[in-house]
Amino acid sequence: MTPPTALTGRPATRTAPGSTVPRQTSSGRAVPGPTTTGPSTTGPTTTGPTTTGRIQPVPATSPAGTATTGAGRRGTVVVLIAMILVALNLRLAITSLGPLLDEVRTGLALSGLLAGVVTMLPALAFASVGAFTPWLVRRFSPPRLLVASMAALATGQLLRVTTSSAWLFVATSALALAGIAVANVLLPMLVRQYFPHRAGLVTGAYMMSLTIGASVSAGTAVPIAHAAGSWRVGLGFWALIAVAAAVFWVPVAWRDRRQPATSATGHRPAASAAGQQPAVTTAGRRPLARPGATAIRPGRTRLGWLMAGFFGAQSFGAYAQMGWLAQVFRDAGFRPETAGLLLAGVTAVAVPIALLTPTLATRMASLRPLVLGTAVASALSYAGLLWLPYEGALVWMVLLALGQGTFPLALAMIGLRARTGAGVVSLSAFTQSTGYLIAALGPLSVGLLYEQTGGWLVPIALLGVALLVQTGTGWAIARPRWIEDEAGAAASVSRPEPAGAPRPLRRRSGRSAGPRPGR
Repeated sequence: MTPPTALTGRPATRTAPGSTVPRQTSSGRAVPGPTTTGPSTTGPTTTGPTTTGRIQPVPATSPAGTATTGAGRRGTVVVLIAMILVALNLRLAITSLGPLLDEVRTGLALSGLLAGVVTMLPALAFASVGAFTPWLVRRFSPPRLLVASMAALATGQLLRVTTSSAWLFVATSALALAGIAVANVLLPMLVRQYFPHRAGLVTGAYMMSLTIGASVSAGTAVPIAHAAGSWRVGLGFWALIAVAAAVFWVPVAWRDRRQPATSATGHRPAASAAGQQPAVTTAGRRPLARPGATAIRPGRTRLGWLMAGFFGAQSFGAYAQMGWLAQVFRDAGFRPETAGLLLAGVTAVAVPIALLTPTLATRMASLRPLVLGTAVASALSYAGLLWLPYEGALVWMVLLALGQGTFPLALAMIGLRARTGAGVVSLSAFTQSTGYLIAALGPLSVGLLYEQTGGWLVPIALLGVALLVQTGTGWAIARPRWIEDEAGAAASVSRPEPAGAPRPLRRRSGRSAGPRPGR
């Protein structure tokens, strides 16, 4: 009996090696196919219209090489664990620095300017390096890139705690953040490729891992430093997690090296003109689908800019909250320790929300209820922090956590608004690079307004404006649409007509567009 595939549970069709399979012509007739086949490694197929309106099978966009054996399932589990470990690293180097910033400034004699650069460095690194990531993906396989990014993260974290130079501390921090930026862009594509039918659940799992990592590092960096007697240990300890993530990705990268690259749609290489058989992957292995050579340019599409605006507006508010929420509670009358616990409480409450939101997003025809619900929660929390910051602090903490559900929602939207691996990478890179540039202004602008006005009315009003932008852009992209469609339309409009090319015949009213009979 043919074993079922891992993703569909249906028996996989097997063809004897050396046999031929029928194919359909544009008229819908089945004719003997010249393609020599090996063991079946493709996933489920979908149907698409032919030129005559008939329906014929076309390859699905799910990855080739669907696992059918126990070894394949174990490989999938390894990939899932490796992705969760990578997600766990995405905020450790950032949130562990904040609680120890005073000790770092004292130990390295950081000036106020350099301290400001350090606080803005994550968003700037995510924007600049994230935009460069699609170029890397077109040249190297994503598993190798993830190994390199985790190695860069671990190296940067270790080097920055061994130097006594302020500028070297900034430079090595930038190296660590560059590794995070590459992983930021790759994870949505890897979810789409390895878990196409569980994208929401896996996105929620790695978002929950990211949130837990941010909360744990912020809460334990100071105790670790005190126990070791040095802030350097409190910062450098987290490099061990990056090393563990790199170790898990090494066998995946090695397996990918031994297999042929596939296109972004999961197609295997075609047979050569010499009649050689196309390379077929071993059952149970899941090759990574690299994006095709044709670059998708989200910056030329309306969807790309709407996604960047949504991501940037929500990150603007989130980064401002991370930087200044504790000060809001302190100004309301809370002790510094209590204000820190309230800030940590926002992150803790956001953990289950990070798991639930992407799962809901993949099951809803329209995402407008989620966009509107998170916006209402944020608006109520802002109003509460402005007028009753002390009396309702716990309520505003919970509402802020609900409002921060826009971050996992934005990451889920990246996978939902692209059909192919190339589309996911391009949209992810453009959305995050542009969005993080906007986010870098959040803590800075809120801090300047707070310093100039001496209160929180104007800074929170600015966050309200960002919330309006977030809601408007989120509402526009809540309906299903795909970046490949808009990018293709934009390319057809902007593509110049070759010199000397014949002009297309125009259709006359009541006449055929072709040549007249007898001519």
